[in-house]
Amino acid sequence: MENKENRKEELYSQAIPAGKRRYFFDVKETRGGDKFITITESRKMFDNNTGEVYFDKNKMFLYKEDFDKFRQGLENAFSFIETGIVPPPVVVEDTYREGENGGEGGYNDVDFKF
Repeated sequence: MENKENRKEELYSQAIPAGKRRYFFDVKETRGGDKFITITESRKMFDNNTGEVYFDKNKMFLYKEDFDKFRQGLENAFSFIETGIVPPPVVVEDTYREGENGGEGGYNDVDFKF
């Protein structure tokens, strides 16, 4: 009998070494058959207290309904870096609905402190 977790295996995977980081682009499939992308940044870290090496990973999930918006945003960022000219913003309809995806309601402000 096939394990349901096997559906989460990568259909495609590519690792991009980039100095102390490595980026992974993986294509997976939902139970419903829709494909999505996970982008993982992995950084090799050293614990000064224990002397152990570990990997700090940050993962982002990108679903097909957002591919075009993400692509345009990334292209705009690259364009700005190359030309210094601010491109027009990506204009999209906000399709978020209250209570979707198990959420309690609207977006929350998130403050990342580094």
